[in-house]
Amino acid sequence: MEGLVGTVFPLLLMFVLFYFLLIRPQQKRQKAVQQMQSDLQKGDKVVTIGGLHGIVDAIEEGTVVIKCGDGSRLTYDRAAIRDVKESAGV
Repeated sequence: MEGLVGTVFPLLLMFVLFYFLLIRPQQKRQKAVQQMQSDLQKGDKVVTIGGLHGIVDAIEEGTVVIKCGDGSRLTYDRAAIRDVKESAGV
């Protein structure tokens, strides 16, 4: 019986460590990114995953229209927004 406890306990301990060091922080980051993407507003200064910097011009259900520096408007999926640099929020 002691041999079983001696082999199962380290595996259980390793799983708990992996959960708190790897899985849980990743889930928190993913939830924060989803929240940021759902809170987008017109006028927010954003950066896409491709590195494009622009201002949100229009928001639809699954897409965002971004106005670039030269005045062109590009349509991206909401999931392509990596970061909000400056919020236009209240």
